[in-house]
Amino acid sequence: MRKDRIILGIDPGTTVMGYGLIHQKGDKIELIALGVVKLNKLSTPSQKLKKIFQKTLAIIDEYKPNELAIEAQFFGKNVQSMLKLGRAQGVAIAAALHRDMDYTEYEPKKIKKAITGNGNASKEQVAAMLKSIIGLKKVPDLLDATDGLATAVCHAYQRNPIGDKKSYGSWGAFISDNPERVKK
Repeated sequence: MRKDRIILGIDPGTTVMGYGLIHQKGDKIELIALGVVKLNKLSTPSQKLKKIFQKTLAIIDEYKPNELAIEAQFFGKNVQSMLKLGRAQGVAIAAALHRDMDYTEYEPKKIKKAITGNGNASKEQVAAMLKSIIGLKKVPDLLDATDGLATAVCHAYQRNPIGDKKSYGSWGAFISDNPERVKK
């Protein structure tokens, strides 16, 4: 398992695609970049998919991530929305595969639970928690960016769980054994 890697997280969408990049060095996670790709001014689905592919490739080429973590589509009542989201997700994955990158999909509830401890957390709660975890100075206006970042952080936690295999009976016991991991 790689201890030093760059992870690209993507929150796919056909109106706005959010992304975040982190550098994981052992147990430390540093923010590299986050942002959004606005697609609402493009008039056809094919133009949007092309833009997603091109922008994902551009991000990969600029930052050279080792892995892609992407939010999986969730099941909803609107089948057309699910199909559009699935296409956007597929195009972003295709861009990663085009650059020989591994990818992992995460359900929204798993991402939220990894970041906040609550699988039903709001976008605002996820963004606020990322401020603490990553040290974001300001939450972006479009929370799709922090959703992409949350996906990358979730991947870092899943593939390289923070902490050792020891279990603790309380937070006090954990803090006592790991004082260097407590932010002051």
